[in-house]
Amino acid sequence: MIKITFPDGSVKPFVPGVTAYEIAESISPRLAAEVLAASVNGTTVDLTRPIFEDSEVKLLKWEDDEAKKVFWHSSSHLMAEALEALYPGVKFGIGPAIDNGFYYDVDLGGKTITDADLPAVEKKMLELARGKEDFKRIEVSKADAMEHFKEKGDQYKCELISELEDGTITYYTNGHFTDLCRGPHLRNTDAIKAVKLTAIAGAYWRGDQNRQQLTRIYGITFPKKSLLDEYLVLLEEAKKRDHRKLGKEMKLFTFSSRVGMGLPLWLPRGTVMRYQLEQFLRRKLYEQDYLQVVTPHIGSKQLYVTSGHWAKYGKDSFQPIKTPQEGEEYMLKPMNCPHHCEIYASEPRSYRDLPIRLAEFGTVYRYEQSGELHGLTRVRSFTQDDAHMYVRPDQLKDEFKKVIDLIQYVFQVFKFDKFTAQISLRDKVNRDKYIGSEENWERAEKAIIESCEEKGLPAKVEYGEAAFYGPKLDFMVKDALGR
Repeated sequence: MIKITFPDGSVKPFVPGVTAYEIAESISPRLAAEVLAASVNGTTVDLTRPIFEDSEVKLLKWEDDEAKKVFWHSSSHLMAEALEALYPGVKFGIGPAIDNGFYYDVDLGGKTITDADLPAVEKKMLELARGKEDFKRIEVSKADAMEHFKEKGDQYKCELISELEDGTITYYTNGHFTDLCRGPHLRNTDAIKAVKLTAIAGAYWRGDQNRQQLTRIYGITFPKKSLLDEYLVLLEEAKKRDHRKLGKEMKLFTFSSRVGMGLPLWLPRGTVMRYQLEQFLRRKLYEQDYLQVVTPHIGSKQLYVTSGHWAKYGKDSFQPIKTPQEGEEYMLKPMNCPHHCEIYASEPRSYRDLPIRLAEFGTVYRYEQSGELHGLTRVRSFTQDDAHMYVRPDQLKDEFKKVIDLIQYVFQVFKFDKFTAQISLRDKVNRDKYIGSEENWERAEKAIIESCEEKGLPAKVEYGEAAFYGPKLDFMVKDALGR
């Protein structure tokens, strides 16, 4: 027998090879009907994947963010099946779940699809969903996968397969549709009860404007019609309160194609509002002995190579800026951390000097795909209320608790009362992607967990979500419309 440990700490024995769905059935038929996926040792998996060793298992329902991702990713496959039925010869790029729903990038082979065509696709999706099509996972060799998609003439999947290692490739099938996919997915399509395709946009293959332009179709699905109705009402409210619309009407900010996409220009009224926010925060930081600093908008490329950020995030940054000096390269600053570390290192420090708290309203620049830019919420330039604390090991937990207090104070002032906290830790198995000593990681992770417990802050633990340089406490805030 193997031991299955549940989130409440209880342990039950099961036969090796048991699936998460069978575990749910053993608890109650109602739970089995509601569960959508499972987390096994911190990894989200299909309900039908067998478990052969002692494991920590969490059964995921609609209320869990991980379950929604599985639900919406499965829905993207359902939409792809419907498109294949309605538009024979269609080819598919990628179709991930996103924060609210999903999209699929498709090549319609010269055909076009408009908003007027979407109801027919929705109708076909619901028809297929009622057929209770199973999502079946199939392991396949690289050669067979390549042969399959070559026969279909799908150059997009062939390109993706060429970059995968043999022995790691899987298909998922539902009905007559087969897709290259790692999963996980729902057990079957019957859980999908309500469908709304929300938008059509253009998207370059793999975000490269020199490649084929595909059609991106966005959608969202729900396990109940009432949930879709609520969402559509929320969408209408969101249109009325869209910050892009209000920003223009109130003359707060603007964008200019000549300046560049994703680079906001703050107008006089918006600048007054922004300065008021900054002054409010500066006063609070001053009370807590933060030292304000100012760093340049650029930095030597070598700075980010040394810090490790170039290796991890170079592809998401703007390309280095070359100067007339041979071999000299600079980058638009994608983060403030290395600059602050250089300020700390600028003179000898004693343990008696600690803690040292450096703070900056630092403007940073990150390259975002043009199709992903959205008002002020997804930009290429933004200013962070950013700080770095340099502390002794014995000060770590107290400093961390003070940061929690500061964040909660700001939330309270602005009435951000709808938020959740997540403790983001290392992957339990793969430690290769992290830097630093095991001792320091354990000390930092322990400090975060104990700080949340001592502050009475409910926080879920997610493994594999830590940054490459350390664990995090992430706060997810909902806006006035619940987004």
